[in-house]
Amino acid sequence: MDKEKDITIMHINDSHGYMEEHWEHFWDGGYGKYIRAGGYGRIKSYIDQIRREKNENVLLFDGGDTFHGTYPVVKSKGKILTPLLNDFKIDAMTAHWEFAYGPEGFNNILKSLNYPMLAINCYNKKTDELAYDPYVVKEVNGVKIGIIGIASNIVDKTMPEHFSKGLYFTLGNEELPHYIDKIRNEEKVDIVIVLSHLGYPQEIKLAKEVDGIDILLSGHTHNRSYEPVEINNTILFQSGCHGSFIGQLDLKIKNGEITEYKHELVILDESIENDIEMEKKINKLLESDREYLNQVVGRTNTDLNRSTVLESTMDNFLLKSLIDLTGAELAFSNGWRYGAPIIKGDIKMNDLWNIIPVNPPVSLVKLTGQEVWDMMEENLERTFANNPYNQMGGYVKRSMGLNLYFKIENPYGQRIQRIFIQGNPIDKDRIYDVVYVTNQGVPEKYGHDKKKLDIHAIDALEKYLKRHGTVNAEIKGSIVAI
Repeated sequence: MDKEKDITIMHINDSHGYMEEHWEHFWDGGYGKYIRAGGYGRIKSYIDQIRREKNENVLLFDGGDTFHGTYPVVKSKGKILTPLLNDFKIDAMTAHWEFAYGPEGFNNILKSLNYPMLAINCYNKKTDELAYDPYVVKEVNGVKIGIIGIASNIVDKTMPEHFSKGLYFTLGNEELPHYIDKIRNEEKVDIVIVLSHLGYPQEIKLAKEVDGIDILLSGHTHNRSYEPVEINNTILFQSGCHGSFIGQLDLKIKNGEITEYKHELVILDESIENDIEMEKKINKLLESDREYLNQVVGRTNTDLNRSTVLESTMDNFLLKSLIDLTGAELAFSNGWRYGAPIIKGDIKMNDLWNIIPVNPPVSLVKLTGQEVWDMMEENLERTFANNPYNQMGGYVKRSMGLNLYFKIENPYGQRIQRIFIQGNPIDKDRIYDVVYVTNQGVPEKYGHDKKKLDIHAIDALEKYLKRHGTVNAEIKGSIVAI
C-alpha cells in the first residue's frame, strides 16, 4: 500500500490586474461593508508561507481574467504583470479577457511567462488545430497530477471581433472526456484537475456530465466558494475576484485517490502582511502613473460597486454620465462584473479607470421600442438561461431611462412582463434615442443611425464630475425580478 501523501492546491481566478490593495465588498447581514483586501504583495506573502508550511508540496493555478482590468495593465497590454506573476511560481493558467489584446498580443505575453496556458477548446480557424497545449502533467510529493485547461467559450461569441481573430472556441465538454482518458491511460496520472473559465453554472453542469474529474477549479463568474461542492465525485470551487481571495485545498492522497480534503477561501485582508520585495517591484512599475491616477476628480455620496446582478450603483454613475453628456432617453452598457468598489468620499482618476478600463468611445443609436424589448429578452436569456451552457456574458445589461419587470423562471422570449421608458409604457413602434458603450451595450444587429462620438467613456465620467462635483447613484429599480 502506498503511504498517504499530502498535497495543497492553491487557486486564483479573475484577479483583473489588481496589483495593489483595494476596497472589496462583503455582505454583512442586511447591509454591505467594505474592507481593504488583495494585492500581489499579500498574494506572494501567503503563497510563500503555505509553501514553507507544506514543504513545497503545492500547486498554484490561475483561472484567467488576469491580464486586464486596471489602467497600468491595459496601458501596457498586460506586459507589466509578467515579471510579478513569474515570481508566484504558477503551474498553469487558462484565459478569457487575456484575448482583449488579440491572440497575437496575448501570445506576446505568454512568451514572457514561466508557466503554460492551457485550453482544450481554442482552435486555429485555418488548421482546426489547438492553439494552446491542452494539458500539463506535474509530479508533487510522488503523486502524478494532470491539469486540463478550458478557456472561456464566449470569446468569439459576445466579445469584440479582434479578441478572437484567427481563432474559434468550443464549450470543451465534448473534448474533455478524450483528454481525461488520455492523461489517465497514457500519462498514468493519479489525479485529474480541470482548470476552467466557463463560469460556475456551466462548470456544475460539466461536472455532472463528465466522469473522471477529481477537482474542478472554476472561474469567470466571481463566485466566492466558502465551501466546495461535490458533484459526480468531483470537488468544485471558485475563488472570488480582484486578487482578494485564494482558494486553498489541502488533500490527502493514497493509492491514486483523494481520501480526505479540507478547503478554505482565504480572504487576503489586512491580517496578511505584504511581501516587501513584491511591494518594491510594484511601486517601481507604477511610479510613472502615480501622480495621474491619484488625482481627485470628484466625490460620491453613494458606495459604488458591481456586486448586484440586475443593477449596480457603479454602472448607474456611468450611465448617468452618458445621458448627461448626450441628453439621450436611454443608456446601456455591458453587465461587467469586475471593478473594485469606490466607497463614499473622494473619487480618484484611478477609480474611473477601474470602472471602465477598456475606455470605449461613447456611441449613439436609434432603437425602436420593439428592438429594446428584443435586445433585453436576449440579454436576460444570456444571463439566466435554463441550460447553463447557453449563459453567455456577465450580469444583466446595465440600463438607465427604463423600468423593466421580468420573470427569471420563464423561458426565452417570455420573461419580460412590462417595460416603461421615461415613466411611460414602451411604444414598440416608436424610435428612441439611445446612448451606449461597447457592442455588448447595444449589439451590432440592433438599431440604425449608429454613430461613435469623438469622446470616450472616461471623458464622459470626468465631464459629469466637473459639472456636478458629486455622484448620487443609488439603485433605482431599473431592472426588477417579479
